[in-house]
Amino acid sequence: MRKAVGILAALLLAVAVFASGCIGGGGPTKIVWASTQLNPPEERAFVLNELIPPFKDEAGIDVEFVPISYSDLATRLEGEEQSGKVTIDVVADLHGGLDYFNAKGWLTDLSDKVKTLQGRTFIESYMNYATDKNGKVFYVPWMSATYVMVVNKEAFKYLPSGLTEQDVIQGTEKWTYDALLAWVKNIYEKTGKKAFGLPAGPKGLLHRFIHGYLYPSFTGYEAKKFDSSEAIDMWNYFKELWKYTNPASTTWDAMADPLLQGEVLIAWDHTARIKNAIVTKPDQFVVVPVPRGPEGRGFIVVLAGLAIPKNAPHPDEAWKLIDYLTKPETQVKVLEKVGFFPTVKEAANAVPEGPLKILVEGVTAQSSTKDALIVMIPNLGEKGGEFSGLYREAFKRIVLQGEDPQKVLGELGPKLHNLFKEKGIPEP
Repeated sequence: MRKAVGILAALLLAVAVFASGCIGGGGPTKIVWASTQLNPPEERAFVLNELIPPFKDEAGIDVEFVPISYSDLATRLEGEEQSGKVTIDVVADLHGGLDYFNAKGWLTDLSDKVKTLQGRTFIESYMNYATDKNGKVFYVPWMSATYVMVVNKEAFKYLPSGLTEQDVIQGTEKWTYDALLAWVKNIYEKTGKKAFGLPAGPKGLLHRFIHGYLYPSFTGYEAKKFDSSEAIDMWNYFKELWKYTNPASTTWDAMADPLLQGEVLIAWDHTARIKNAIVTKPDQFVVVPVPRGPEGRGFIVVLAGLAIPKNAPHPDEAWKLIDYLTKPETQVKVLEKVGFFPTVKEAANAVPEGPLKILVEGVTAQSSTKDALIVMIPNLGEKGGEFSGLYREAFKRIVLQGEDPQKVLGELGPKLHNLFKEKGIPEP
């Protein structure tokens, strides 16, 4: 009996707290922001201590930040939408999760709302992802991360004929993989230096370069044409490029140090892994878009967005939070504190001069190229390691050991395609 009374008392207390916090029991309206992003302790502290307080002061709206895993969010959202008792006002998740929630019919149409946002221009390719095939904007792009190329300005002395510094920095149609090959070959012939570098070490992200950059640029797909004739052409190109790639690349897990030590003049890596080179010598390096291939300029974007669930209890207040989080100055604060990149073009102008501005300008230039062919890392769950491993095995056998590409791809292709069949998802 005592236990039952205790449970009842706890329930009454919970109801009282809910009423005072959310229904206007004397305090500000409280909205619930469920997020799969910014969950690590340091990032969470930033959200609670620096990101939310100015919004609360300005809008008079309290925010309960709920860090949550994707699987728990999906379960909770499904339960709430089916019961009709929705408690979440704003959802923050990666594109893949939001796309799934929208397909289930759980997200509000923000098409009209997004037009009202003042003082910001969303990167077009990001808005394309946030818009479904019916023209519904189901989330607002919020934060991004990507992989880029870094060029030591010394390398511009050796540009091949027909390619200018501005072509590279702006990512024009002249900045191609063939132009990259001609450039590094020219550097080698003039200096004897193998000036290109890749993170091909045991913990490096070379597999992302192969499946997210080379494959879409040459075949139009990450995996679907893994063993196609276009893929064979791509691997033959890579073998040629490797001739002018610093052989120590197979020992490097990140490219900041090789860049700083002058071991390479041009390198590709994740923004977080080259950041130290830019911060240490901002006058020496420039961040540029990756080259394009026959099918376009393929590159990976990790894109997070903000959405409002259908039947959210406070949709107007939720929208005010989304407005605040996508303002250029707020996005710059996120970049400075936790390293995620803005989704609005104006943020580049709001970043103070210095290393971060160099990074932002390069990332924005890449994302804004007309031939951008954005890909996402496939959500294969526990099979993700096998997926990455197949690209690394192909690299080892074809590029390092000189095996025939057709033979290797013929062996590995069925294994790759089967990963997607097992997970029941289409091949990207």
